[in-house]
Amino acid sequence: MKKILKGFSLKDFVMISLGVFLVAFGLEYFHIPNNIAAGGVSGLGIIINHFLPMVPVGAIILILNVILFTIAFFTVGGGFGAKTLYASFGLSFIMWTMETFFPPQVLSEDLFINAAVGTFVIGIGMAMVFNYGASTGGTDILAKILNKYIHMDIGKALLAVDFLIGLTSLATFGITAGLYALLAIVINGTLIDRLILGFNTSKELMIISRREKEIIDFIITEMDKSCTVLNGYGGYTSEDIQILYVILSRREYIRLRGFIKEIDPRAFISVNEVHEVLGEGFMDLKS
Repeated sequence: MKKILKGFSLKDFVMISLGVFLVAFGLEYFHIPNNIAAGGVSGLGIIINHFLPMVPVGAIILILNVILFTIAFFTVGGGFGAKTLYASFGLSFIMWTMETFFPPQVLSEDLFINAAVGTFVIGIGMAMVFNYGASTGGTDILAKILNKYIHMDIGKALLAVDFLIGLTSLATFGITAGLYALLAIVINGTLIDRLILGFNTSKELMIISRREKEIIDFIITEMDKSCTVLNGYGGYTSEDIQILYVILSRREYIRLRGFIKEIDPRAFISVNEVHEVLGEGFMDLKS
């Protein structure tokens, strides 16, 4: 149990919960009322609900996840972790709560609006869940099973499973809703990747200044960060120089830029965006 719960912090719990809520909201108020089965267990749940309308989609997702987790436990092992278990079953619970106490209503009659907004909201939620090391289970498990037994890449396996669900949606709900579902599947994958990159974006700075000691002191004492000092040689001045290399969040970068502007307006600063930083002070290499 300790191994399963390892690394599950309060921040992880809050952010995964918020992400799962957004996924549930997008499904309940945009996709489900309009029969947009955009892949995943949720899409399969929407299709099954069409034939078994007395069973809520949230309950169907719960049953499917239990079955898939059981199959996966005996085929690919039980290393799901607390985050994935929480996100998977938490999604069903939140959907059940919405269906019971806040019955979903069609917010717009425009199918395009429902597909687009629903996919955007779900994409944000899924990106938050993935960004904190969790998954909502479902077709991810099927992809892992296909990867193990027929050696298909997980990404391709996931896309194949989702497209199969999208094609089933096309046969069930008609060509318009089905095509919107297939389009949402394609957009959702790209959107999640872009959002995750946005969540993890940091600023990479190279700083050349005659006041480097004051800048280093500010970074260490005032910002509680560190930096690397590189030895360089000025091609124009023919002098030895020191180059400060540091990676900061956007807010920290703005703060440091303001400080440098005050003490050395002639400083040279090169700024790049980096989309993933692993190591001390950033994302744990083990996560």
